[in-house]
Amino acid sequence: MKYEAIDSNLFIKSRKKFVAQMKSNSLAFFNSNDIYPVSADSTLPFAQHRDIFYLTGVDQEESVLFLFPDAKKKEYKEILFVRETNNHIAIWEGEKLSKHKATETSGIKTVFWLKELESVLEELMNDVENVYINKNGHYRAKVETEIREDRFIKMVKERYPNKRIEESNPILQRIRSVKEVEEIALIQKACDITEKGFRRLLSFVKPKVWEYEIEAELIHEFIKNRSKGFAYTPIIASGSNANVLHYIENNKQCKSGELILMDVAAEYANYSSDLTRTIPVSGRFTDRQKEVYNAVNRIKNDATKMLVSGTDWKEYHAEVGKIMTSELLGLNLLDKADVQNEDSECPAYKKYFMHGTSHHMGLDTHDYGVLTDPMQANMVFTVEPGIYIPEEGFGIRLEDDVVIQESGVPFNLMQNIPIEADEIENLMNS
Repeated sequence: MKYEAIDSNLFIKSRKKFVAQMKSNSLAFFNSNDIYPVSADSTLPFAQHRDIFYLTGVDQEESVLFLFPDAKKKEYKEILFVRETNNHIAIWEGEKLSKHKATETSGIKTVFWLKELESVLEELMNDVENVYINKNGHYRAKVETEIREDRFIKMVKERYPNKRIEESNPILQRIRSVKEVEEIALIQKACDITEKGFRRLLSFVKPKVWEYEIEAELIHEFIKNRSKGFAYTPIIASGSNANVLHYIENNKQCKSGELILMDVAAEYANYSSDLTRTIPVSGRFTDRQKEVYNAVNRIKNDATKMLVSGTDWKEYHAEVGKIMTSELLGLNLLDKADVQNEDSECPAYKKYFMHGTSHHMGLDTHDYGVLTDPMQANMVFTVEPGIYIPEEGFGIRLEDDVVIQESGVPFNLMQNIPIEADEIENLMNS
């Protein structure tokens, strides 16, 4: 892996948090992701399932974790299965985890080769009442592909139909949403790499540059700094492209006088950062562009102050909507009649600001978190208001990543990334 080794104590703590919420006489299992085929002998780059990474730090295909805290044999309380390696695999694919290295990475002492899984499972199931299956329960999930986890679940249900089924996701949603200090440091590292990429762009962007050339500059800087690359598909949207919220073609030439909305960020050690900045192609905002830009920045700053321990998710977004409405009135994009006659289910401001202001962030860009739970310390959120004006040919979004504190305003992990309009202009023209 490109990233530096992570202390296994992080993963030991994660497992302790999970098993503390398991029912007695229960076995939980977690699988690595598949390597997905493209065609012929081509495959997509491997991306680890975030849940098994969270619990073990293992970043390798064909790995399985068993958690059985009430196991009769002490060595069976935690079991890691990894693919058996040999000289042939080492020559053709590179180094894979040995049993010793798997223990060093995860802190799990009992490591078997994957070929031993079925016999061990058969032995354990004699003492198991409940089986925790790991299904994707994220509120944004749209699952159309059967994954390795699904096939494992199917196998367990068919072979052991008398076992009571529990789900791991409700536990993971809560424990993964509150970050350990080590996790926040990894997210900060991803944000720092993102900062380097963004600063590189400020001297690179000029009229006639292509959106994909900007993308190329970023990926160069990210990989140079030990990132695998983008934390999510990059959005580099010049001119009217910024009014398409998930514009990812990145194939337009940037023109003088336009703005470029860039929703681009690096990952580090599977942890995400999530940045949006909007900059002028020519190095200077027009008066109107700066007026809207400063309005979005004020909204972001006001919204950030509300991200404190105890804040209710739904109420927070309602309050941001009020701030947005006030700014849109000041920009003459809405008038009082629009507000007075608005539908409570679709407020007037939604015409120019269609998405939410914040989401959980961590191992996934849209990370785990229960939206009905109050915000609490060490949760990480984005703050990303935007104003999109198709009739004026531009859209502006600004986004930072912040950590909720025990008291007071959140800590901004992106505080060193330029955001003020004047600072952006000065750096682009220095």
